[in-house]
Amino acid sequence: MRYARAVERLRMLAEGCEQTRRLPAEEPFLREAYVFGALTEGADPIGEIEVAFVLNLPPQEAAWGTHPPGTAWLVDFLRLDEGGVAYWWRSFREPVANHHIREPVRFWSLDGIDKGVLEALRERRFGALRDAGAPGGPGPVAPVAEELEAALEHLRAVHGAYWDRQWRREHRGLRRYPEHHLWEAVRGYLELLGLRDE
Repeated sequence: MRYARAVERLRMLAEGCEQTRRLPAEEPFLREAYVFGALTEGADPIGEIEVAFVLNLPPQEAAWGTHPPGTAWLVDFLRLDEGGVAYWWRSFREPVANHHIREPVRFWSLDGIDKGVLEALRERRFGALRDAGAPGGPGPVAPVAEELEAALEHLRAVHGAYWDRQWRREHRGLRRYPEHHLWEAVRGYLELLGLRDE
C-alpha cells in the first residue's frame, strides 16, 4: 500500500484502540499500541503496517508469537484480519522492544491517541519520532533468554492441556482453534531458541 494510505490506516487503528476504552471492564485489556518498521522508516510502498499491542497480561500469557485468549475479539474489533497489518501481542510487564520489534513508537495509550506521532508520520518527520520526548522512545529491549523462558513455559502449558475438553472449548472461536494455539506456541519458542543459539 502507498505510504499515505498506511498512515490513514494507522489513524483508523488508533481510533479503534480509543474505542476499546469505552468497553466496561474493571481493568482495561488493551493498554498501549506501538508502530515500528517500514512505516516509521518512510518506505513507500509498504507491504504491511507493523504494530505491537500491549495487553494487561503477564508475560507467560503473552508469549512471543502467540495469540493469547481474549485477543480474538480485538482482532475482530480492530479489523486486523482484513490485511495490511502485521501485529504482535506484548505483556505490560515486559519491554515492547525485542529482537523483532525495533524502535517502537507509541501511537495510542490509555491517555488517548498520540496525535503528534500521527502528524509526524503524515508529514514524514521521522526525526521527530525519535526525539527523546517522543512516546515509545528508546527504551529497554526484552532479553531473548527471558522471552525464551516464557515461551517454553507457555508451550508446556499448551501441550499439557491440549487434549483437555474444557481447555479446547475455551480456546475455540472466532476462526481460532486449539491447533492454532499449539502451532503458535511451537513457532514462537523455536524462533527464540534459534536466536539464543546464534
